[in-house]
Amino acid sequence: MRAPLLIAVVAIHKPSSKAPEWEQDAVASGVAHLLSLLLDEAGWGVFWRTGDPTRAKKVAKAHKLAKNEKLMGWLYVGGKPERSKPDKKDKLSLEKHLSVL
Repeated sequence: MRAPLLIAVVAIHKPSSKAPEWEQDAVASGVAHLLSLLLDEAGWGVFWRTGDPTRAKKVAKAHKLAKNEKLMGWLYVGGKPERSKPDKKDKLSLEKHLSVL
């Protein structure tokens, strides 16, 4: 009810000796963070929501999650109020911030 688009972020756990479950959760969270940055850059309002409901059995059932899937949270995506839109940003000059070793 708070945003016109709600994106559920789900980690899919697969048995792996190289990527333990916590790391698979971290990757899913990282993807959500990057997506929120991209949406913000495109002019959308976005925020991350999590909490007790993400672990509720009823919520998992509503999302039709498999036993190896875990809801990490939701990205609420919508417009930004006019008063919160910043002025156009200057392009970042990479030459000022990067160097070659």
